Amino acid sequence: MRLGMLVEAKGKVPVKVVSRTFASGKTEKLVYQTMAELGLPSGKNDVIEPADFTFDKFYELYHKICPRNDIEELFQSITKGKAETINLDQFITFLNEKQRDPRLNEILYPLYDEKRALEIINTYEQNEEIRNEKSFSKDGLIRYLMSDENAPVFLDRLDFYMDMDQPLAHYYINSSHNTYLSGRQFGGKSSVEMYRQTLLAGCRCVELDCWDGKGEDEEPIITHGKAMCTDILFKDVIYALRDTAFVTSDFPVILSFENHCCKTQQYKLAKYCDEILGDLLLKECLPDYPCEPGVPLPPPSLLKRKILIKNKRLKQEVEKRELELFRQGQFVIEDEEKEDATAAIPVPEEKKDEPEPEADAPPPIQYTGSTTNVHPWLSSMVNYAQPIKFQGFDVAEQKNIHHNMSSFAETAGLGYLKSQAIEFVNYNKRQMSRIYPKGTRADSSNYMPQVFWNAGCQMVSLNFQTPDLPMQLNQGKFEYNGNCGYLLKPDFMRRSDRSFDPFAESPVDGVIAAQCAVQVCVLKMRTR
Repeated sequence: MRLGMLVEAKGKVPVKVVSRTFASGKTEKLVYQTMAELGLPSGKNDVIEPADFTFDKFYELYHKICPRNDIEELFQSITKGKAETINLDQFITFLNEKQRDPRLNEILYPLYDEKRALEIINTYEQNEEIRNEKSFSKDGLIRYLMSDENAPVFLDRLDFYMDMDQPLAHYYINSSHNTYLSGRQFGGKSSVEMYRQTLLAGCRCVELDCWDGKGEDEEPIITHGKAMCTDILFKDVIYALRDTAFVTSDFPVILSFENHCCKTQQYKLAKYCDEILGDLLLKECLPDYPCEPGVPLPPPSLLKRKILIKNKRLKQEVEKRELELFRQGQFVIEDEEKEDATAAIPVPEEKKDEPEPEADAPPPIQYTGSTTNVHPWLSSMVNYAQPIKFQGFDVAEQKNIHHNMSSFAETAGLGYLKSQAIEFVNYNKRQMSRIYPKGTRADSSNYMPQVFWNAGCQMVSLNFQTPDLPMQLNQGKFEYNGNCGYLLKPDFMRRSDRSFDPFAESPVDGVIAAQCAVQVCVLKMRTR
């Protein structure tokens, strides 16, 4: 994608537009003076012909106004301050001693030699005379350092490249927590647009906290219950999901229901999912992957453009009986107590030896579990993401039910990591787990996700509305593999015959852990 300057009505570039582009921290006078030196119109009310304002002119203007002093220092250190160009021997030394990773195998990744160095010079040096002298100017060095050859990531891995035929539990899944909130967890605003933006950003697991709606129509709503947040209609969210679920990625989307609705309104949840999502909704298990003990989860490749519902499910015999009655029109919903999303937060009993909360701090969010009184129609729509209460890693291994999964608050997850790290990794080889922020994060801050990725947790859900460091790590991680929302876990975190301790310092599969330090040399165009 190539960016262009804003033009006026006649298609010409106003000089004042160029000035505003570079004016951050620079005087307009400097911009006009530099443009005059380059032979460009420089009057405040002048305009520039687009054909005259070439990329090379822009490039030259940029480096005159925003000189790279850090590269100037590097250039002087290479030439010892004795020359205007870098000779071939100096450049080869720089490549091998500064640019090349010393841990690389010299057979697979040979040292830079004269031939490779000349290829770089011939590619990036614009001055033909200097190029013929087998030398590098400062401009050539800048072009090389800013090129794709020195990208901080493997650019080919930003494209879609991973094997997508492994069981679903073998992938990290880009996941969101309380997707509907645009701000705080307490007293925050809910928005349908958050679902659109989150899915368009590549997220593949979104959360829907479903509560009984009030009024004559009794339409189910989505809100953060008992936290004084605004609400949105469940139906509107399903429409948004239908329209944006598969714009960025074709791989499956998981709807994580936190269901607090009565059966009457659960019927509406099922009805809207069935009618609005249509064939996009995966309503039953695939023939080759029945929901039975010992059967692995299907791969993402077989679930393309499918939406899965994560919600508690009735026992098989109960669901079968009640579903038959429902289809015959004989299913009767008895009087049931409705849970009020606007009810006051229950005050927890005082506990000894706990610090007093700060006076201005909001009360922690009291999470209440989803209802177990599930409508049979909604229950029948649940297949490969069946949440159950976690009873222990040994119990899960004994049952060997791959489509069962559990959710852990970050504090509970850390507890299991500290005490049973290897068991947690092995659990995640077989079935899925979801981590979510603790209830005291009323400001919608995030926990550091890496420690849970190290344990193989698939759905490490974060507050997408908060662009803090944890969320930036999540965005960076899931840019890989074409931003499809699924990343294949390392081999040793998938194979049952391998043991991995995320806290061990010993090499894994011959890979030695390394520390990476990043020094920020220059920062341009930063917002104030």
